[in-house]
Amino acid sequence: MPRRVTGPSAPLTTRAVAAFLDTQTPDRRVVIADFLGYLRVEVGASPHTVAGYFRDLADLCRDLFASPDKPARRPGLVTFADLQPRDLTEHLVRLKQGEVTGKPLAASSVTRHLATIRVFGRFLVERRLTTTNPADAIDRPTRWKKLPNVLSPGQIRAILRAAATPKPADDSPRAQALAQALALRDTLLIDLLYSCGLRASELAGLRPDDFKPASGVLLVTGKGDKQRLAPIGLPAQNALRRYLSAGRPVLLHDAKGRPRPDPGPLLLSTTGKALERVALWQLVRKAAKAARGGGTVLPLKISPHVFRHSYATHLLAGGADLRVVQELLGHADITTTQIYTHVDRTALKEVHRAFHPRK
Repeated sequence: MPRRVTGPSAPLTTRAVAAFLDTQTPDRRVVIADFLGYLRVEVGASPHTVAGYFRDLADLCRDLFASPDKPARRPGLVTFADLQPRDLTEHLVRLKQGEVTGKPLAASSVTRHLATIRVFGRFLVERRLTTTNPADAIDRPTRWKKLPNVLSPGQIRAILRAAATPKPADDSPRAQALAQALALRDTLLIDLLYSCGLRASELAGLRPDDFKPASGVLLVTGKGDKQRLAPIGLPAQNALRRYLSAGRPVLLHDAKGRPRPDPGPLLLSTTGKALERVALWQLVRKAAKAARGGGTVLPLKISPHVFRHSYATHLLAGGADLRVVQELLGHADITTTQIYTHVDRTALKEVHRAFHPRK
């Protein structure tokens, strides 16, 4: 089972789940399948969230329970009801040291594993498979907040210019038209990430009718299928109209001009299929690489989320209210939004310079 890595996570396939469940005892198999269904149906978790929980739980099972090639970590550890706080604590230590996955995990990744274990423990209690959640006895570690990478407006303009440059494969009319359509798509992709502060999954899920031109907003479906209205600036609106009129129709026809079935989502691949979340990451990195080739200095790692970070930071630096930015980002908790108040210190320095008696 591949590990979840930083960046776009691999989708959770039925084959991968079945292959793992085949290694488990019948009772654990039933509980894990029930837990995945609980996450999808009762919690309403996204496919990527379900995949993350599954991989963390799979690591737990491989580490603690018996398998054909190794015994259980301790005698008597057979079912999930047998889990004790010490089993979980030692499991987290082994994750940190790299004994479970073959690579030491960062503190943030270990914390994520603990969050998975807590949710799974609550599920066991709700299903009356155990009387107490063994993870309740484990203290949640305090983590430093890592400040996000933020691009300057000039850097974002450079990436947009790079994305907007057509790169035809040859001089044929089809190659020229396809290159122009892809340039329109990639420009829109970058513009929506920055103009609306979208997550990659939110952008991938957009449909053409989610754009409301009369009010200048996008209907965005975020985590947990929660919807919000995101204002869209005029440059992004214009990019969207150009793509819908001259880009998307080209992608909905093959090399011979025959129409392809419309898959529904706004952003399409060269073959007319829905542009997946992983592809969004690749296109963002491709545009950033092209901008670097043009002489623009950029952070080493550029991802779709960097544009979301930049969106929030620039709004706050311009004087936007924190609660408004929280609403625009779709954050359930304002503490998640507050990290952006620590990124740009320009306004704070100006206030200090203007009003402190010892300037």
